[in-house]
Amino acid sequence: MLFGERIRELRESQGLLQRQLAANLEIDTPMFSKIERGGRKAKREQVLKIAEILKASEQELLALWLADQIKEIVTDEDQALQALKIAQKDINQANTK
Repeated sequence: MLFGERIRELRESQGLLQRQLAANLEIDTPMFSKIERGGRKAKREQVLKIAEILKASEQELLALWLADQIKEIVTDEDQALQALKIAQKDINQANTK
């Protein structure tokens, strides 16, 4: 739960309440709380809005958000690390073209 931990750290360091961020995201506080605890996934648009509200790096929050999604998919797979290495190689090759 890298993303949720990071937004909680940022929110608390700025003295903001969950309900304040929830209101800015136009969601209810319990839903925001679930996002922060990792019980619910934020949408990409919400990640960008959270970055804006917390004056945080969009790139950092998007990377953490994606890492959480990837981790959830591969955690219980025996070949998770092997699959990640293959994906990384493929992404690197695609980016060099």
